[in-house]
Amino acid sequence: MAHVLVTGATGFIGGHLIRVLVELGHQVRCLVRKSSRVESLRELRLECVEADLRDSAALERAVHGVECVFHLAALTSAFRRSTLMEVNGQGCAHVARACAAQPQPPVLVVVSSVAAAGPAKRGQVKTEQDLPNPLSNYGRSKRAGELAAGQFAARVPTTIVRPGIVFGAGGREMLPMFRAVHRLRVHAVAGLQSPPLSVIHVSDLVELLVRAAERGQRVVAADHNGVRGTGCYFACRDEYPDYFEFGRLLHQALGNPRTSYLHFPEPFPWLAGGIGELLGRLRGRPFSLNIDKIREAVAPSWACSCAAARRDLGFAPRQTLLEQLRQTAVWYREHGWL
Repeated sequence: MAHVLVTGATGFIGGHLIRVLVELGHQVRCLVRKSSRVESLRELRLECVEADLRDSAALERAVHGVECVFHLAALTSAFRRSTLMEVNGQGCAHVARACAAQPQPPVLVVVSSVAAAGPAKRGQVKTEQDLPNPLSNYGRSKRAGELAAGQFAARVPTTIVRPGIVFGAGGREMLPMFRAVHRLRVHAVAGLQSPPLSVIHVSDLVELLVRAAERGQRVVAADHNGVRGTGCYFACRDEYPDYFEFGRLLHQALGNPRTSYLHFPEPFPWLAGGIGELLGRLRGRPFSLNIDKIREAVAPSWACSCAAARRDLGFAPRQTLLEQLRQTAVWYREHGWL
């Protein structure tokens, strides 16, 4: 039985991960914020440690005695780039430093994002060896976290995992698309040529994370380009539907009699992002639709190769994409989210 620390345990991916780790017989410790809702963690009788990613001393105490750290805690949106950098970039540095301070440093699995790698050229598929070129503030902050972790890789065995869009039971990133197709019978597509997407179901991602901890390659500390290639894995399916094709799949998954597909050429996506940004500021919490997300939505391609994960980790999706979307739709309906 391994002793494992999970940051971001109260989040969407973290919640699925800790349940799998418990099922596998691991002793799980959860890093939580003071404001976190931990009822579900208490029900599983998990050890909860309150600590902020900026508190180095508290992080060292949280990491003490564990054999593996899954670092998931992050922000996906913020009003300021500096806030994203502080949490996603410096926060990852503090976690890696806490691991390095241990007499026997644990394995560190950093959950990053395809946004850290940046888009591929249209018609091409990005690999881990390609030079990262993040274009959004979120992507730049996740890339900063990768580089920060790489600085401690000489002492801390570190693996980086870059998921595509993650969906499944409890996930909110795709919920607006599900709701638009279900309630309005409309699927909006930004631009006339929407980018191919990299997607993964949360159950497949969790399985990949566990395998990355157990037998994934580790980041090479001597790589002066930072985290690039060895020790880094894209987590996605090897099929890349664009927004239009994804709408057709949602239409089938929801069993709709009809769905209209609306293309919004530029500058309309930017206008929508600006309105979302304004609404977020008025309510005091970032809106899911904002300028930074439009930067990603109009990129040429987000197709990323899963060949390395398939080769090293034996990764393969458990079901078809349509089956997993149907299961997600069922969960949304059962929990009143649609």
